Amino acid sequence: MKTITEKDVRTIASLSRIYLRDEEIQRLTKDLEGILDYIAKLEKLDTSLVEPTSHVLPLRNVFREDVFKESLGQKDVLKIAVEQTQGSFKVPKVIE
Repeated sequence: MKTITEKDVRTIASLSRIYLRDEEIQRLTKDLEGILDYIAKLEKLDTSLVEPTSHVLPLRNVFREDVFKESLGQKDVLKIAVEQTQGSFKVPKVIE
């Protein structure tokens, strides 16, 4: 099994632009090694009878149903316009 070295942690920290003190590098090296050991244990499990899933909990759609409603007509919408021209809102020019 591949092990994590302090050099690996220093390289990752450098690529991530993170400054780590020597004691942090030693601690993270041990932590990452522990994570890899745990993953190695998980890889040994027989999952042939386990169905693939996208989430551990059953999910359902929480969105409301789409309901068709009539929209406002052009005349009703233009009643709130500060300015209008040729049946459309007239807005200040923003691009020169």
